[in-house]
Amino acid sequence: MVDSKDKEGIEGYASVSVFERFRTLFDFSTIKDATNDFSDINKLGVGGFGVVYKGRLSNGQEIAVTRLSRNSTQGEVEFENEVALVAKLQHRNLVRMLGFCLEGKLLIYEFVPNKSLDYFLFDPIKRADLNWEKRYNIIEGIARGLLYLHEDSQFKIIHRDLKPGNILLDAKMNPKISDFGLAKLVEMEQTREKTKNVVGTIGYMAPEYAIKGRFSVKSDVYSFGVILLEILSVKKVNSFYHGKDSQNLLGYAWKLWQEGKGLEFIALY
Repeated sequence: MVDSKDKEGIEGYASVSVFERFRTLFDFSTIKDATNDFSDINKLGVGGFGVVYKGRLSNGQEIAVTRLSRNSTQGEVEFENEVALVAKLQHRNLVRMLGFCLEGKLLIYEFVPNKSLDYFLFDPIKRADLNWEKRYNIIEGIARGLLYLHEDSQFKIIHRDLKPGNILLDAKMNPKISDFGLAKLVEMEQTREKTKNVVGTIGYMAPEYAIKGRFSVKSDVYSFGVILLEILSVKKVNSFYHGKDSQNLLGYAWKLWQEGKGLEFIALY
């Protein structure tokens, strides 16, 4: 494992030299103008780093800007982590970084118009747009992006926070994995690592990671499995309880599977 000074980043990789080699260093005033001085009207939501804004550059290009929150527990190391990682990742199922701004700690991405998967999946009206063909394509796209991170890129990267809120959908509803602030870079031959700082989202974290801090490609695959169950059932893992035993979504799916009633779990539309 290659660790930073706080043992959670990427020492020697997320450095000034990385920033200098990166394709676009945006001026703060340019992004300020593009977002109308980070107006609440342009606010898209809140990510792991801070608030995300929609912007429009002078050439008409739409962008998404993540502004590091002063109150965020993810600081400069995580900012450098995301820039260093995403700058080197190129895949149609990963969100594309366009550049960054050191002043104000800004990350500039391609604008993905259809927001995130949870925006559609858990809305009783919008979920009707997710027919089986679209759901299948979304599942396949997430899997392809994850395979790239784990096996096909020049690095081996564990995302550690895979969830519907971090799966963006483009104009054609193609999924793009986003938010690499918690990602870990590991050696290609390495199968498992351990951390004292367990981060992520409850419900999507593999038990061995949540309890003992052990993470690997398998912990990302566990998160993907949870998302898969959510897509099939259109129910949230963290808000679903069924019956007197208060089963969560995973327990309920397993119970139905054991009883040979798997189709009852699936939202058939």
